[in-house]
Parts: sequence; structure tokens; C-alpha cells
Amino acid sequence: MMRSVAAALCGLALWLVAGVASAAVPARTEPAAERMLAAQTASGGWPKHLAGRAIAYDRPFDAATRAALDAPDRADDATIDNHATTREIRWLAAAFATTGNAAYLDSARRGVDYLLAAQYPNGGWPQFHPDRSGYRAQITFNDDAIVHVVELLQDIAEAKGALSALTRDRGEQAADAVARALALILDLQVMLDGTPTVWAAQYDPDTLQPATARSYELPSLASSESVSIVRLLLRQPTPSPRLVAVVDAAETWFHAHGLADLAFERSGRGETADGRLRAQPGAVLWARFYDLQHQQPLLVDRGGIVVPTLAAMSRERRGGYAWYGTWPQRLLERDLPAWRTRHGLPPPPSHAVR
Repeated sequence: MMRSVAAALCGLALWLVAGVASAAVPARTEPAAERMLAAQTASGGWPKHLAGRAIAYDRPFDAATRAALDAPDRADDATIDNHATTREIRWLAAAFATTGNAAYLDSARRGVDYLLAAQYPNGGWPQFHPDRSGYRAQITFNDDAIVHVVELLQDIAEAKGALSALTRDRGEQAADAVARALALILDLQVMLDGTPTVWAAQYDPDTLQPATARSYELPSLASSESVSIVRLLLRQPTPSPRLVAVVDAAETWFHAHGLADLAFERSGRGETADGRLRAQPGAVLWARFYDLQHQQPLLVDRGGIVVPTLAAMSRERRGGYAWYGTWPQRLLERDLPAWRTRHGLPPPPSHAVR
């Protein structure tokens, strides 16, 4: 038990501070957990920003943050974006395991109740709840938001590590939420010309069609998020024939849409950041987004302006967003073959990078 708790704490520490990868991790869990108690919103979730900045738990809240927390008109901006809410639930459960402080477990339980209440009847989650204005209402896979939620709830249902403290009271509800989410995920695999592809980053909650988020995030196929979705499907203990077919189709799509002999590199930081493509024999690259008409790389500048090449994009967007990456590579080379071996599934048809 202590080994699993220690492992959980080590893993959580890696992303304790949203958006500040280099920030120091607190030496003890209690101060961070106390700040999480203070930051929890009335609905039971957590925000990703306080006082106009990414929320950070590794150091005492400054005066502006404390004022924002104490404001009588504080908005309930709880979200699942940028690891918010799932991060705090995991941390508080681990803190309870090491301290026995019931307040931490109660707070984590309220967080789980928030996730259960926020789930749509169709099985998806909005990016924000209860504020579902604008694209906050969309079913959001962008930056793996829903995947993080489903992984957390499945860990609770399966009594994984420190989250087992929540299993008795919330395990059955968590398992039901996971089942509904997985059913929706299978349904949301985008069909184009009668052929299954991968997934969009966000969907309209009513029509379940790919939708726009920020101006440069148009309806499209999202390679990075699709990799995370496939990994979530690979986690399932007893894959159904339909799940296997969905994974097969996604694998075929990844193979077909790799960009051979290209690499993406980013340079500089802040205002000097830039990005470019360069030739690299033997390398394989994937675009972050592919259009829904021709399934070709989709590059969009601010204002929703589609540009033909990365070089034609504004410098701020070239360097400020991961337009290309190698996200599917490990999935294709290691995760999928291991999954097939584990379940005795036949190897997929041979594929060639296009």
C-alpha cells in the first residue's frame, strides 16, 4: 500500500502545477492539499486559473489569489481542462492516504461528485461546468480532457492505489460513468465517405458533430487526442469486437496519414518562438489536425484563417502551437503490438506510411 501511494505521489508531482512544468514540487503533501481545499469551487470542481494566472499549488497563494478566492462574487469556473479537477482529486486522495485527514477525502469525493454531475446523458463531458457558455459546452477531448476524467473514474472503479478510498462510496457510479463514456467514444469515431477514421478534438453536445473551439481550432480530425483515446481503449480489460474494430480503423488511419521524411522543430521562447518543418530522411511526422474533406494537414492562423503552409502562418502561431508531432509513433510501434499479443488478437494488415 505504501509503495502504491508513493508511486502515486511521484506521478502527481510531475504535473502538480498546470502550465508551469519547471516549477518546484512541494516537499510535503499537506500545504498543497490545503490550497486545493481553498480553491475548490461551490460545484465541487476546480478552476485552471486564479487571479488571471494558471493556478499553482507548490507555493503559498499570493494576495491577489487569496482575494480572488475570498471574493463574494467569485465565479464558479470549474473545469476539466489542463488537468484541472482530475489533478486535485488524485492529489487529495494521495494526501488522505498519507495523513488520514478526512477533509482531504471529503474534498476528493466532492470532486468526483462534480464529475458525475457534469457528465452529459450521452456520456460526454463539457470542458467547463456549470458555466457552459460558448465552446465550454462542447464535448471536449482537446488536450485529453475527457480521457483524464475517464481514466480517473476507471481507477476509482478498479480501486487503483490511493483512489481505492473512494471506491466503496463512488465505485459503482464511476463504473457506470466510464461505461457510458466508452460507448460514446466508440460512436464518435468520425466516418468520412463511409470509412472510420479517428476523432475530433471537440464535438457539439447535441448533434455530436465535430465543432470549433478557439478560432484556430476548426472542426477536424485530431491526431494527438486520438492517440490518447486509442490508449484509453487499449486499457479496457475485455475488448469487445466493436472496440477492436474501432482500434483497427484508427491504426489504419495513423499509418495512412503519417508524413514521411519530415521533422518539426521549434526554436526560441516567448515572443521569439518559431516553428518550422525540415527534411529528415526516415522520420515520420503527423499534423495535429487534418481537414474533414480531404484528410490533409489543416493549418489555421488566428481569426480562423486557413493557411497553405506553416511558413505562411503568423510567427506567433507557428511557434505557439504544436502543429506537428510524433504522437502516434510509440502507439504504432509498441503499444498496439503489445495489446494484440496480450489479448491474442491477430496482427493487423500490413501498412505503409503514405
